[in-house]
Amino acid sequence: MIADDQAMVRTGLRIMLEAQGFDVVAEAADGREALEAARQHRPDVCLLDIRMPKLDGLQVTRMLAGPDVAEPMAVVVVTTFDLDEYVRAAIDSGARGFLLKDAGPALVAEAVRAAAVGDALIAPAITTRFLRHFASERCPAADPAPALSEREEEVIRAVAGGLTNQEIGESLFISLGTVKTHVASIQTKLGVRNRVEIAGWAWRTGRMD
Repeated sequence: MIADDQAMVRTGLRIMLEAQGFDVVAEAADGREALEAARQHRPDVCLLDIRMPKLDGLQVTRMLAGPDVAEPMAVVVVTTFDLDEYVRAAIDSGARGFLLKDAGPALVAEAVRAAAVGDALIAPAITTRFLRHFASERCPAADPAPALSEREEEVIRAVAGGLTNQEIGESLFISLGTVKTHVASIQTKLGVRNRVEIAGWAWRTGRMD
């Protein structure tokens, strides 16, 4: 599903996604329409603009994917505004990705595929600065280390370094399935919801120094 108050942007995203083999099942021009369409169609992934009439994209994200939602949906925020507070608010609200509207077709497709399988992707232009923001909030006492295996520590550092599951498997000489098992275990142990939060934990606790 695509939600944006500009028809031209919706059309551009639809063309881009359909060219990559995705089916667009719904479009919405404001936040309330987006909320209703998402609940009606239950799309695999929702692409939401932030600044929309009636309800903004962050409000819709919390309603569809927030920590209190019983059956959270996959949301990727797509916006013109490269602001740290938007990125943080989107991730805290449950978004599985954050892209700028100038992202190319390959990056949009990668974000949608990642969100559909439970991963998270932030545009590369934002990632480094965002993770440094996590590091500036470092408070190791507030992030006690659970019982992590040596391999899980390696996977955490790889995730925080921006590697995909495939790249992690290749660098550690383990299968893709094993990587996914480690990532799931790490999320459970850390009490986090996605890869971005794993990366944030790694930076806050000094693992990326």
